[in-house]
Amino acid sequence: MATFLYKLGRSAFRRRRLVALLWVALLAIAGIGAATAPAPTSGSFSIPGTEAQRAFDLLEERFPGAGADGATARVVFKAPEGQKVTDPAHKAVVEETVAALKSGSDQIVSVADPYATQAVSQNGSTAYVSVAYKVNAMELTDETREALTQAGQNAQGKGLTVEVGGDALQTMPATGAGEIVGVIIAGIVLVMTFGSLVAAGLPLLTAIIGVGIGVSSIAALANVLDLGSTTSTLAMMIGLAVGIDYALFIVSRYRAELAEGREKEDAAGRAVGTAGSAVVFAGLTVVIALVGLAVVNIPMLTKMGFAAAATVVIAVLIALTLIPALLGFAGDKVIGRKQRKGLKDAGSQTDKPNGGTRWARLVIRRPVTVLLIGVLGLGAIALPAASLEMGLPDDGVKPTSTTERRAYDALSDGFGPGFNGPLLVVVDGDKAAADKTVSSIKGLEGWAAVTPATPNKAGDAAMITVVPKDRPSSVATETLVHDIRDATGDDVLVTGATAMNIDFSQKMNDALVPYLALVVGLAFLLLTVVFRSILVPLKAALGFLLSVVAALGAVVAVFQWGWLGSLFGVEQTGPIMSMMPIFMVGVVFGLAMDYEVFLVTRMREAYVHGERPGEAIVTGFRHSARVVTAAAVIMIAVFSGFIGMTDQMIKMIGFGLAVAVLFDAFVVRMAIVPAVLALLGHKAWWLPKWLDRILPNVDVEGEGLAKRDEEVAGSKPDLVKT
Repeated sequence: MATFLYKLGRSAFRRRRLVALLWVALLAIAGIGAATAPAPTSGSFSIPGTEAQRAFDLLEERFPGAGADGATARVVFKAPEGQKVTDPAHKAVVEETVAALKSGSDQIVSVADPYATQAVSQNGSTAYVSVAYKVNAMELTDETREALTQAGQNAQGKGLTVEVGGDALQTMPATGAGEIVGVIIAGIVLVMTFGSLVAAGLPLLTAIIGVGIGVSSIAALANVLDLGSTTSTLAMMIGLAVGIDYALFIVSRYRAELAEGREKEDAAGRAVGTAGSAVVFAGLTVVIALVGLAVVNIPMLTKMGFAAAATVVIAVLIALTLIPALLGFAGDKVIGRKQRKGLKDAGSQTDKPNGGTRWARLVIRRPVTVLLIGVLGLGAIALPAASLEMGLPDDGVKPTSTTERRAYDALSDGFGPGFNGPLLVVVDGDKAAADKTVSSIKGLEGWAAVTPATPNKAGDAAMITVVPKDRPSSVATETLVHDIRDATGDDVLVTGATAMNIDFSQKMNDALVPYLALVVGLAFLLLTVVFRSILVPLKAALGFLLSVVAALGAVVAVFQWGWLGSLFGVEQTGPIMSMMPIFMVGVVFGLAMDYEVFLVTRMREAYVHGERPGEAIVTGFRHSARVVTAAAVIMIAVFSGFIGMTDQMIKMIGFGLAVAVLFDAFVVRMAIVPAVLALLGHKAWWLPKWLDRILPNVDVEGEGLAKRDEEVAGSKPDLVKT
């Protein structure tokens, strides 16, 4: 592989104008496709195999046009202290709002008058108007949302406190600030790492081009492939991360080759042949992790994974072709002025001890101490993960400055916390079956209200609304859902947003172990081929698991227990987002294997070329530690930019990914990995002979290039003979 990539790198360097033109053309085509394509919707969300999904399907069949899985909103009215919403003046305001809502959008299915539906609290202080829509929250038009908020604002100054809640106000969090902050910090770190604005700009430029092609292609194909609007967010996050990483490593290797006195074209070829081989296999691990999301069997997640994986493939191809082409345009400017003056002194830059060298020697001297501190430290941080409670955060965890949170609190005060997440029970049967179901539910504990059954026109199905006593994301509400399902027959199905969240969380939980086994297993096989070792891939996988569990422990401590919550803007604790464990495994595994491949392949390269195990570790750190550190700092900065957002889910994702990269890059890869390799010595690179014979030789370390050099040197005439 190294020889093939060497030729590819040299070819891209020589034909740099053609290569650059091709990538610019691809970007233009993708951009035109995105600009001319219809605006993407949220995509269809379904959870095959769950009871909540079967109930929604039954509702669509038996109650056509009811918008069973459509968005909902609640406009909450609260009277001043000592007054009631049933007072004539206040009642007129509420009814005026109901009329405005009905005429506000053609996406509305129904608007319930609180006085007709008895949606008034017992003390008369609070009332709410329920609004149901034909489509889900992400498919609502801006005009529909504006009509909803405007209706609430018009009623606000007329003696009542009015707040609006529900998923109808849900929009995609504004992404842009986090990425901008991350890119700025990335630029600063790259300048500090390379000492050259040109060298620092190349990874940023190519990462932006790759993300631009990927995200634009997703937008262009969104309606054709039914891709959700969240798909591009994941692709952007992952594409930006790996795009900077891959370009960073190839540019760094190119500079190292120049420092050894090689010609520019040869240096570009060697950078792609060696670091590019690592890029290919690092990219494959990320692709495996993302494509593996199909194991969960949730179509939306599967599409997100495949789209993000395609963006990673683009990042790899750009690193292998566009980077050497741009290096050809950059010339000597890719090297800082001070380093440029020292290029004539071949090898002075690469042999000089640096921070990575000193750290590696320290770890080699005290491997047991470093290993114990690293493992015990991460183990202690991981302890809260044992108390992990999964669910989907609701409006109750939003900041009190939002109208959704104030509406949530007003409903909880007036009616009880369960009114924020009612359950919808669907009976596949006649009136007698529905009445029996109502009686069975009333015999259970944990409910605050059970409405009479509402039959459909044919009389062969009915809907029952059950209001839990506790808040939607509580354990008590989850218990009630399971109790209803256990107490009723197969013809009774429980759904609604709360039940759907419970089923979604359970499905994610059930898929975690198979997903982890698939991803880690395939990556283990891949790394076995790369490193030609059994213990190195095993150590890599175990280290990754340790860092992910530690990161989950930190997430639980902050977002579920509330430790240091004020520091990160967590106003209300709650369950951890059910997607979080699988999402962290997929994303962090890819990035962790990036660092593992780039760091350890340089060690193996030195070991294969004759260095002792300890010397190879030091060599690997001398060449790669600075660049891996820069890549990790950039990723931490990018992910940390999302912590400042108001959306609890985005905040949680940003925090989780940032601490996971922090733990994996600086504790596992920089400390535990060299400590374990130092303890193993030659055994680290052991491979059974029978396995060595059947494994393909992919030549990541560039042995083929070294042999090529020897052959070229041997073919030259000996000019020093006398």
